[in-house]
Amino acid sequence: MIHVPSPSKLNLFLHITGRRPNGYHELQSIFQLIDLCDWLEFEQTNDEQIQIEGLASVDLEQNLIYRAAQMLKPYAKTVTGLKIRLEKHIPMGAGLGGGSSNAATTLIVVNQLWDCGLDTEQLAELGVKLGADVPIFVHGRNAWAEGVGEHLTFIDLDQKQFIVLKPDCFISTQLLFSQKSLTRDTKPSKFCAYQISPSDFGNNFEPLARSLYPEVDEAMQYLDQFGIAKLTGTGACVFIEVTSDMNVNDILQHAPCKAYLVNSLQESPLRHFKVS
Repeated sequence: MIHVPSPSKLNLFLHITGRRPNGYHELQSIFQLIDLCDWLEFEQTNDEQIQIEGLASVDLEQNLIYRAAQMLKPYAKTVTGLKIRLEKHIPMGAGLGGGSSNAATTLIVVNQLWDCGLDTEQLAELGVKLGADVPIFVHGRNAWAEGVGEHLTFIDLDQKQFIVLKPDCFISTQLLFSQKSLTRDTKPSKFCAYQISPSDFGNNFEPLARSLYPEVDEAMQYLDQFGIAKLTGTGACVFIEVTSDMNVNDILQHAPCKAYLVNSLQESPLRHFKVS
């Protein structure tokens, strides 16, 4: 029985810098790993079935955990059955990358359980077929991201705490991308520019999320009282960096929706994972 964490992330900013002929958007972002984690338990079985427990709301064929395991079968030297249990703590549809993280965790663990012999780069290449955010969790390091999110430059970020609010809504990424008013031509920038003036870097999806989802607007208005609130990914979660003058407990207690206090991670707890 293997019991492992599956961390989440914040997008410290998210800019759309262009659009490819195939319709995919060119992005720039910073992925910051945080210690809000799901937990996954892997148990090998004698049959060759892959069973997933803990996410009944998602069809098996659409489940990223199931798809990640299936993707490794052609590389496996020893295929066994798997019973995978998910203990969910990362809210769904929140822009925190929970599903992508679960897929990456599955790739990392099952690669070793089945003796696939794939290295981190190979796992990341497989992972991007499941979702643009999967490679960041496979590598397990904070990164400056470009392309559709798959071109990663690993960076060191200061240790911080964040207050994260999860508005009571489920945002449709497809709906946000389809909006004609979405800014798609933000000028490309560099990590050094972000370091000099991080407040200049926002999220191109934020105005749309606020106008289409009143719950997001309410959460951002609440956090804006204490600093600069930001949307992560395509939402719905919004966050603010904790500063020394904040009454954190008071902010959490009076939040208009589910609130979390999270710590930044320098690297994923799975980065050096080995099956014992």
